[in-house]
Amino acid sequence: MSTTAPRPLAGRGRAYWAVADCWNIVRRSLTHYRRKPVYIAWQLGFPIVSVLLYGYVFGGAMRPPGGGGGTAADYREYLMPGMFVSTMAFGFMNTATTVVTDAGKGVTDRFRSMPMAPSAVVTGRGVTDLLVACAELAILAGTALAMGWRADGGAAATAGAFALLLWLRFALVWVGVWLGLLLPSAEAAGSLFAVAFPLTMVSGIFVPPSTMPGWLGAIAAWNPLSSTASAARGLFGNEVASDGSWIQEHALLMAVVWPLAVTVVCLPLAVRRFRALSR
Repeated sequence: MSTTAPRPLAGRGRAYWAVADCWNIVRRSLTHYRRKPVYIAWQLGFPIVSVLLYGYVFGGAMRPPGGGGGTAADYREYLMPGMFVSTMAFGFMNTATTVVTDAGKGVTDRFRSMPMAPSAVVTGRGVTDLLVACAELAILAGTALAMGWRADGGAAATAGAFALLLWLRFALVWVGVWLGLLLPSAEAAGSLFAVAFPLTMVSGIFVPPSTMPGWLGAIAAWNPLSSTASAARGLFGNEVASDGSWIQEHALLMAVVWPLAVTVVCLPLAVRRFRALSR
């Protein structure tokens, strides 16, 4: 029997197989969501509950930036872009949990032993998480519209705001992959909530940093999540709180720079850690 590869496959190079293997990993991950819908129900349901909680339970006691004349509805308009950012930020925990679960069950080692592109395991995870992030944003946007939120910045600006949100999620994918390859178990990945929660609270997601004590407000203003939240608010045409500081005046620039810096640092770390698994 001939061992020669079929002719239609002969001319396909490494780039083709890298993309094909990546897509196979994506299909595998999406199949898991279809077979165990509780996973996606949790990932998509938690943001909705958070929006309703902060928007209606706490929203009556909150006021938007600009003075005491604002209403709870005004605060919800200020809140919604921040909730989009919060959802993208919390997503790195799901990435880390999935990666560490696959590693613990031997799935990652099985992939590495197969004749497939080494990059496919990492890139497949990234593409899957971005697809889930798109679904999360779509559902959150629908919920926000039902609550009365509107994007008044125009179609192009609104698309730019969602692109910035996905850009942030893309950067945090590599944080999740790296941590997932470092952590020993899914239980340890669950403890990342202790990091994610203060990261989102000490930011401009829920309230302007200028309302915090001086030292805490400075930390919140320089939090990368604050830049994305402020930039998204500006592009959506919602009210933006600014105290005149450099970081807040250049929120759009930093909403691009911060995720780029995170990607530059964490993507090589994730790849290096993945390669080190064979040692």
